[in-house]
Amino acid sequence: MNLKLRFALLFTFFVAVILLISCITIYILFYNARYDDYYRRAVKEGNDMYNIFMDVKKKDEASTYRLIKEIHDKALFNERLYIIDSAGAVIFRFPDTMHIPPLPLSLAELRTAKEFRSMNPVNKDESVALYMENTGSYVFVTGYDRQGFLKLKNLRLILVFVFFAALVLSAFVSFLFVREAVRPLKELALQMQKTNVQNLTERVDESTVKDEINEIARNFNGMLERLSKAFEFQKNFVFHASHELRTPLATMLSLTESALNRNMTEAEYKQTLSSLKEEQQELIELTNSLLLISQFEQMGYVEDWPLLRIDEVIYETVSSSKKIFGDLDVNITFAAVPEEDDDFVVRGNESILKSAFSNLIKNAYIYSVDHKVNITLDADGKTIFVHLDNAGTQLPADEKESIMVPFFRGGNALKTKGYGLGLSMVYRFIAIHKGTVTYTPIANDVNRFTVTLNKAGA
Repeated sequence: MNLKLRFALLFTFFVAVILLISCITIYILFYNARYDDYYRRAVKEGNDMYNIFMDVKKKDEASTYRLIKEIHDKALFNERLYIIDSAGAVIFRFPDTMHIPPLPLSLAELRTAKEFRSMNPVNKDESVALYMENTGSYVFVTGYDRQGFLKLKNLRLILVFVFFAALVLSAFVSFLFVREAVRPLKELALQMQKTNVQNLTERVDESTVKDEINEIARNFNGMLERLSKAFEFQKNFVFHASHELRTPLATMLSLTESALNRNMTEAEYKQTLSSLKEEQQELIELTNSLLLISQFEQMGYVEDWPLLRIDEVIYETVSSSKKIFGDLDVNITFAAVPEEDDDFVVRGNESILKSAFSNLIKNAYIYSVDHKVNITLDADGKTIFVHLDNAGTQLPADEKESIMVPFFRGGNALKTKGYGLGLSMVYRFIAIHKGTVTYTPIANDVNRFTVTLNKAGA
């Protein structure tokens, strides 16, 4: 079942429910109005007949029934009326041939209730019993509301006709309405079907109208924008990765062909193998970096990561870095004395954080003029700051925004071997922990990288 038919049926169903409730309400209200109106007429008829009977009886008791019949017109269809005196004897009946039915309640109960109504469920005759306090008499009136029930029947027919006619009309209108309502969606769907990898730059039409369909169009265009950037990033990443892999492979191939095409001394062979080893090590380093980026690309923050002291992570990372770079000089200071034990506690993955700080220390070491790195730890409320400073050539303003992009290398790195992947890995690893990495050039040719992390529980 398509969306258009589903909406039309749903709209028709709700209209049908509203119509049904309205028709039932009208019928019940009319039925109650008829019921009350008929009993008012029956009570009036009973009182009128009783008053006429009492007046005529005083004048000529022998001809009471004949006189009443001549001066009274029946107000009720199939009317039957009888009067019982205070002793329980029937003193008048109309018509005079009627059979007195069993009383619906005892006379004592009627004296207490003063008035009693009842309906025969078989023939729909409705009765009223009245107690006359001035004489102690009882008046019983029975009749059939022919006009009322006829009107009720006609009303039922009218309501049934109106219900089904309105239902058919609402179904027709709902189909027209839904067809017009979903037309923009169909047009949007057709535009979406044309979207593929080759035309991610195309966008679906938007309008200035603030409605849900236009919101979908804007969101879809936003998604296309993000996908376009992702595909562009992936394309550039693959291009740069293949280019960087090709360089050491080409060098290794050239060295190997040179060694095969000429007779070399033992010293020359060793030099060639040493060069091959160096290229292989660079190739392994590049491959490991690419694997790390690929491995953690889809990773996100995990709420149940263990608690870690960031200062301990940095101390361990510095210790490992000094084993790699023998002349590395690292100075670790605290901006302020920690007030609480958990001021530098975060939730995180220890190996990922160590890899991030290891790359930052390596970057600061390589691009410093004195191989010195100053690390400052600071905590402010719910945030932890780790500043890594080194003295060296500062990046120009146009390169600051690109240093976290994979394979980008600044002007100060042209004379240094590398692939431009270290800072991009740092950016990704810190982002996994919902943190940030920023670069700021400060006074005296000092480069500062600042890592911002949230305290545990923040």
